[in-house]
Amino acid sequence: MRPTRNGEAPEEPQGASRLAAATPPKPRGFAAMDRERQREIARKGGRAAHEKGSAHQFSQEEARSAGRKGGQEAHARGTAHQFTSDEARIAGRKGGQAAHRKGTAHKFTQDEARAAGRKGGEASHGGSNNTH
Repeated sequence: MRPTRNGEAPEEPQGASRLAAATPPKPRGFAAMDRERQREIARKGGRAAHEKGSAHQFSQEEARSAGRKGGQEAHARGTAHQFTSDEARIAGRKGGQAAHRKGTAHKFTQDEARAAGRKGGEASHGGSNNTH
């Protein structure tokens, strides 16, 4: 602290320096709101951006990368959803149906279809090559 003109230390309000050091400033504005209120405001902003046409449009590669990154993080934290085989089958079917509707489904060659069918048959019959 610099001395005043008369050489004495300047006066501080009683307890001001101790109080400032002990208590961090309270959050204000958006940061002071509860999480649900923040989400509500962000949701409204997202809708408005989409309606206006200024929302970010993810490319297929950006979306794939973001999904992969989120999945890896969830697995690392142990919070990833563990699908049952029925849930995985249902999700895969929904994804396939959506891809066909959009025209983005993979077009199998005859050899790919044959190999996929063989693989599925082997899995459902315990890996044997016998025909029933």
